[in-house]
Amino acid sequence: MSFNHVVAWIDHTEAHVIHFNAEAADSEVIKTHSKHPHLHGKSGSTGSGRAPENKQYFDDVAQALSGSTEILIVGPGHEKLELMKYMLRAHPAVAECVMSVESADHPSDGQLLKYARKYFLKADMMR
Repeated sequence: MSFNHVVAWIDHTEAHVIHFNAEAADSEVIKTHSKHPHLHGKSGSTGSGRAPENKQYFDDVAQALSGSTEILIVGPGHEKLELMKYMLRAHPAVAECVMSVESADHPSDGQLLKYARKYFLKADMMR
């Protein structure tokens, strides 16, 4: 089955990638390979408070997104923006297909799919 749209919800530990069309969907979960904990900065501490960029994780997510013509990336924190910046450098053909990067808490896969279908329906109407 052919899927032109994909939505990816990403945080620092996993990404939920759903390829879909109006009738069907196919999803996968990609886990990070990082052994670094999610860090937070504290007043007076040294360092950025951020774990180093996880290139393998971002490469795995970019690979899962490749082949789609329209991509929506969502997530609760900064990881969605880090993914986008990384794809602009390392996977520009995939980055070029990203329609939007938006904030979203922790939806179920069903809620994520509903949100993405609604988003692309509105986006298609605007063209």
